[in-house]
This record gives sequence, C-alpha cells and structure tokens, in this order.
Amino acid sequence: MVAALFALVAAAGVHLTWRVFVAGETGQRVDDLARLGAQHGQHRLWSLAEPLLDVVSVSFVVLGILTAMTICLVRRRWVLAAQVAVLVAGSNATTQLLKYAVYDRPHLLPGWTGHNSLPSGHTTVAASVAVALLVAVPRAWRPVVAVLGAAWTAATGVSTLIGQWHRPSDVVAAVLVVAVWGAAVCALGSRSTLDEPVRPGDTQATPGSYATAGLLALGGLAAASVAGVALVDLGTGVRNVPFEGDVTAYAGGVAGVVAATALVFAALLLVRQATSRPRH
Repeated sequence: MVAALFALVAAAGVHLTWRVFVAGETGQRVDDLARLGAQHGQHRLWSLAEPLLDVVSVSFVVLGILTAMTICLVRRRWVLAAQVAVLVAGSNATTQLLKYAVYDRPHLLPGWTGHNSLPSGHTTVAASVAVALLVAVPRAWRPVVAVLGAAWTAATGVSTLIGQWHRPSDVVAAVLVVAVWGAAVCALGSRSTLDEPVRPGDTQATPGSYATAGLLALGGLAAASVAGVALVDLGTGVRNVPFEGDVTAYAGGVAGVVAATALVFAALLLVRQATSRPRH
C-alpha cells in the first residue's frame, strides 16, 4: 500500500515539475537562468562531468540490467530478475515517451529556448540502473547501494547541468520517473521478492536502513532548503541572496537535484525493505 502510494506521489511530482517549470512563465525563467548560470566555472567542472556522462550509453544500460538480473538469479529470485529488467526498460521508455510525445515546451520567454527536454535521459539511465541494483541486492547491502546509487545519480544529473545539456527540472523529473517504476516493482512484489529470514521470527528491515534513510533524508531536506531560498528569491523578486540571478538559479538548481535524489533514494530504501520483509 505504501509503495503504491509513493508511486502515485512520484507520478504526480513528474507532472507538477513540468507544469511549474516548463508550462509556467516564472518557472521557465528560473529554470533557464539556471542553465545560463552553468557557464560559471564550466571549463574546470566539465573535465569532471564529461567522463561521467560518457559512461551513460546503451551498453551501460544493458550491463546494468544484466548485473541486476544476475544478482537476482544467483539469489534464485526468478520473478524479481524479470522485474528489475522491466524497471530499467520501463523507466527509460517512459522518459522518452514523456519527452517527445506527451510534454511540450511552450515558448513563454523572449527568444528561442529550445524544444522540450524534460525528463533527462542520461539521469534516467543512471537512476534506473541504481534503483534496479537496490531492488536486486540482499537487504543487508541495500543501505550501501542506496547511498552509492544516490551519489551516482546526483553526480550524473549535475553533470548534465554543467554541460548545459539539461535544466534542473529535467533532472528532477527523471529521478521521479524512476521512483514511479521502483515503487511499482516493490508494490507488485511476489514471494520471489521476499528476503530469507536471518533468524526465526525475523520480520524487520536491517536496522542500518533506518539510519541510512534518515541521513539521506536529512541531506535532502538541507539541500531542499537551499533550493527553496533560491526559488523564492528569484520567483518573488525579493533578492535577498547576494549573487547574480543566474548564479542563484544555478546553485538552487543543483541543490534541487541533490534534494530530489536523496529524498527519493531514502524513500525507496525504506519501501524496498518494508515490502521485502520475510514471512514467518
């Protein structure tokens, strides 16, 4: 029930992100300012961002699916092996469908601002593989995979901002698309998705999961507060932040990406642990 509710909330989040930052004039302006702000320090940061983006490819997707499926098969989780493959394929297909067939980008600002680019394909690839591994591994490993997956996803998303390939809303929407599929897999779990009891009567998630999810959530909320300050500053014109508008928007966009990623992975870790509790 919780997993299905989270999937619905994430789906609503995708649409709300488009509605505010793509279909709304103020959101478009703030989002585009963030894209322009990426020029600051871009030359130095691109040397770090480009190698990360080069990893994302069709072969990376295939390797990610095969790795997650292999883990499931070694654990004799036959249905789960199929589910993680569907998770990755479904996430990436959904992103392409939304980007090119569902959402458009109305031209609400002066000049040409390009075609719709929401959600980000590169971020979807990174996040979907990370979530597939989170679902596939044994529960003792899930806190570690959640942290590494969140870091990898956020780094990929921020790298697309550095290269001015995407705006912050594109990356946030991509993370939420993957959240929908990850939560759906947890909600549709079968006996194959359950963990083996470590000891008699063991029905609880690994204690470290709560601490890890809590730390991810705290980091996400801290980043969200930074993004919120930047958004209010730019959206209302109050201008309490002592930086140029594009710098404020860029910093806020990066914080928004980190916030969305950390909060989604914290939630998915808890949802996965809760829905995989071993039966008596």
